[in-house]
Amino acid sequence: MKQLKLTLALLASLAFAGTTMTVLADDSKETTITGSMVCGKCSLHITDKCQNVVQVTQDGKTVNYFLKQNDVSKAEHEAVCHGDSENVTVTGTVAETDGKEILTPTKIVVNK
Repeated sequence: MKQLKLTLALLASLAFAGTTMTVLADDSKETTITGSMVCGKCSLHITDKCQNVVQVTQDGKTVNYFLKQNDVSKAEHEAVCHGDSENVTVTGTVAETDGKEILTPTKIVVNK
């Protein structure tokens, strides 16, 4: 009887772990967006610190994608800080946090 309970508990744990891994895999899909990158602090006045924000028009509304601070994002920030904007294509993973779209960039290409 103990062996049956242990086996059922193990199977339930494996099923839960498989579901969790599937959800994580779905959330980690890379997305590519194209829009206008600006500084969230200097241009938009919506962040406390300088941070890249890519503005995209979707369904007639402007959607802000806040770029997570990493080496890729920091390398492109100087060009947009203090009011300038650049048309960019950004590839990375998107997650929603506190009602904001947070994009962790793996690649930023400035469109000429």
